[in-house]
Amino acid sequence: MFKKILLASVTLALLGACATRPESISASYISHEKYIDNDCPQLSTKMSDARAELAKFSSMQDTKANLDAATVFFVLIPASKLTGDSAGDVAKWKGEVEAISTAQIKNKCKI
Repeated sequence: MFKKILLASVTLALLGACATRPESISASYISHEKYIDNDCPQLSTKMSDARAELAKFSSMQDTKANLDAATVFFVLIPASKLTGDSAGDVAKWKGEVEAISTAQIKNKCKI
């Protein structure tokens, strides 16, 4: 009985150490003032670029989370603990998207 409880506790602890899914990562705060002097076409371009970067890093983060799930199952160590993940980049680009969106709203751009 004790071994089962110990195994369950270790398994839960290791699963909790896995890379976070991108949709669970909060945006970093980035001020919209950084973009407020851009006109609407510039903001639209910047938004496209920021969304592309967010998609790229979100995909990388999803890959890390999937790899962690597999490595924890086989070797009991999440791979991202050894190689790192893209959570910081996902948070940064979510913040950039929010800041650009706020600048677009304040500049009365058609979105």
